[in-house]
Amino acid sequence: MPADTTVNTTDGGIIYETADEEKTSAKGVTFLEAGKGRPVLLLHAFPLYSVMWRRQIKALQKGCHVIAPDMPGFGSTPAFTGAPSVDQMADDAAALLDELKVTEPVVVGGLSMGGYVALAFARRHPQRLRALILADTRAEADDAAGRTNRDKLIEFASHNPSKAFIEQLLPKMVCADTMKNRPEVVEAVRRYASLQAPAGIIDALKALRDRPDATPYLSQIRVPTLVIVGRDDALTPLAVAEKLMAGIPGAKLVLLERAGHLSNLEQPEGFNEAVRAFLASL
Repeated sequence: MPADTTVNTTDGGIIYETADEEKTSAKGVTFLEAGKGRPVLLLHAFPLYSVMWRRQIKALQKGCHVIAPDMPGFGSTPAFTGAPSVDQMADDAAALLDELKVTEPVVVGGLSMGGYVALAFARRHPQRLRALILADTRAEADDAAGRTNRDKLIEFASHNPSKAFIEQLLPKMVCADTMKNRPEVVEAVRRYASLQAPAGIIDALKALRDRPDATPYLSQIRVPTLVIVGRDDALTPLAVAEKLMAGIPGAKLVLLERAGHLSNLEQPEGFNEAVRAFLASL
């Protein structure tokens, strides 16, 4: 776990970060794990790490075996050994399930970058999938403008600390209501991102820039799917979420008010309620 990870918040603890809850796989992947029951794999957003899911882990652990890994280069997980890719992230998640001897199909949930990885998991490991939760994410690959923006961010991250990097992203990652009324959430996001190594951020940007278009595979998804989006998500707005939902047979959409791109942090109660109801329907 990144050093100095205690976060004090004013809302009863948006996340309790304690090193003794973190585990490390044989391959060095750091992850959070709690509960017993239906396996649920939670994949974090960029440029954060597994602790962003702590409120969800707390809400789900009574009936579920929740696993939240750190992607390569995030938390204390080693960096990519080859070319960075979302496919490798998905394969690493599957390998962690193998090590934990999780053999039954899993519910895979991902937010933003985690959603890209979840879609890659669905494509590469369909037999391991019980259901999908896709939050504040999209199926499309980056267009030319998006790739150019990733390159600019890579250049910035190459010459600036992670603390400065997250300041570039914050206005689009949380909504105006969160910025004004939930400073503890804003500070938590700042802290989580500031703890990440610039090299990990750069590798992830390359993986995101070069990820394949998942749109052609959406119609092949045959498991129950929940799409969640914040009403004020500036990066993957409602229209993007509606398109994602429409591409997956039988998918359902939940819209969270007063939430931006990090909807699980900005509106954790509503996010958890949507996830619990979805899991109960399986």
